[in-house]
Amino acid sequence: MRAIQQKEFGGPEVLQLVELPDLEPAPGEVLVDVTVAGVNFADTHTRENKYVHQDQLPLIPGAEVAGVRRDTGERVVALCQRGGYASQVVVEERRLAPIPDGLTDEAALALQIQGLTAWHMLRTCTHVREGESVVVHSGAGGVGSMAVQLARPLTGAGHVIATASSVERRQAALEFGADIAIDGAADGLTERLIAANDDDLVDVVFDMAGGEVFERSLRALAPFGRIVVCGISTKEQNEVRTGHLLRNSRSVIGFWLFHCLNDPERLLRRPLIDLFDRATRGEITPAIGGAWPLAQAAEAQIALRARTTTGKLLLDLRS
Repeated sequence: MRAIQQKEFGGPEVLQLVELPDLEPAPGEVLVDVTVAGVNFADTHTRENKYVHQDQLPLIPGAEVAGVRRDTGERVVALCQRGGYASQVVVEERRLAPIPDGLTDEAALALQIQGLTAWHMLRTCTHVREGESVVVHSGAGGVGSMAVQLARPLTGAGHVIATASSVERRQAALEFGADIAIDGAADGLTERLIAANDDDLVDVVFDMAGGEVFERSLRALAPFGRIVVCGISTKEQNEVRTGHLLRNSRSVIGFWLFHCLNDPERLLRRPLIDLFDRATRGEITPAIGGAWPLAQAAEAQIALRARTTTGKLLLDLRS
């Protein structure tokens, strides 16, 4: 099989195209011939060994794929956590979900990590109520574009505010359905968020950056407001004082999708079926930001880190 393998941690240059022996599934596992693999911010942290958990070398990165089950011929998406940058993966059957007719492999894959993260932030983490204001940082990215699209149909959210780093990405966030899109830079962010919400504090914030963006967003929360951390793209950790939470009745919530594997039927399959149904009805549209051949995995990660793209980035194993 073809795969991207790294034998050391470091920059994009450590991602090397190699030929490896074909895989053999163990009992309870399924062999999937990969058509497209997802490129995620977490992959860039894994490449540097700075992700939530530490990895061992040699390593095939990639947390998710779409493809065809070798045993049944069924199209599926799969959460593999590692090994996705390859023409084959073996995955526990409980980590698979069938792709419905009328939905492309690319669209289904964009709904897996990004769609499920947005779904759980809205429903499981914050329980957004009808009319509440929702701030989506990186509103043109993979998770952000899904959260912007889902906020109203899934929860009845009120004012949806997106942030993005460029005029083009802010325009994209508006096209995804945000009511207003503002500059996401940390300097002056608290004041811009409040102004964007008609001079009121906001109810919910989804943060993928950490660092100063998190600090400034936390201070824009209304009483009983919630901020969800689903990424730390700045690699800057934050410390929150309990006195601040107490005085302001604010909540800080963390979310990592792979904890949903503890209850895959309830936390993965059911929400994913809901997302697939909404997509096939045209209620949401997964945004594909670009696809690269497997040999260009490094270029795909560079583009992701440069924030020059919108939506979901993919590796196409068919090219």
